[in-house]
Amino acid sequence: MASLAEKRKADVEETSTDAQARPEELRLLEALLFASTEPLDQATLAKRMPDGVDIKVALAQLQADYASRGVNLVRIANKWTFRTAGDLSWLMTRESTETRRLSRAAIEMLAIIAYHQPVTRAEIEEIRGVITSKGTLDVLLETGWIRPRGRRKTPGRPLTFGTTEAFLSQFSLEALTDLPGLEELKGTGLLDSRLPSGFSVPTPSDDPALRDDEDPLDIGDLELALAPAVEPENGDGA
Repeated sequence: MASLAEKRKADVEETSTDAQARPEELRLLEALLFASTEPLDQATLAKRMPDGVDIKVALAQLQADYASRGVNLVRIANKWTFRTAGDLSWLMTRESTETRRLSRAAIEMLAIIAYHQPVTRAEIEEIRGVITSKGTLDVLLETGWIRPRGRRKTPGRPLTFGTTEAFLSQFSLEALTDLPGLEELKGTGLLDSRLPSGFSVPTPSDDPALRDDEDPLDIGDLELALAPAVEPENGDGA
């Protein structure tokens, strides 16, 4: 799997060398991105630019211009924003906020949701092989990294969960397909090299649309208790 840097470089190289944005167009685009408090998608930027501007070309050119600077123009979840260059992140260490460390159960649950979404709590428990405490799910919802997507068309109509743009932003992913695959996970030591025959890592989907086996969320679903209280899991305190 190609790295994010390689993908961004490829995107720039794909842009025709004959198509160049004018300096004033780049200045306008630069100002819009700097002034925005959140990432902007290509369509939103195009609406705010003068008629006739090829926004794709302008973004690629501006991204190339900033590639070697202290801040880079990056694309996250198909939206564009400026971020501190990765090799200079140490400069912001003193200003970073120390967050609570996730339990092992929460990390496992987050990984299962990321790779298997849309997935229900029961399906998560089946994959993990243990009952998951309600508190573990609540912690992940509080981070804003996961969200209820819909309800499974099965008895009881359980909630289905998926990741959010905040998840992609937190882990500097352009898309879910940038998550490591089987060989990468083996190489980092996160998976045992002696895996069962036929073992595979699913390819996660970025499609936000509900699937055929999902119903839309009901009114008030986000305010309801998401699961009945159960005893914490043994060993990890989740």
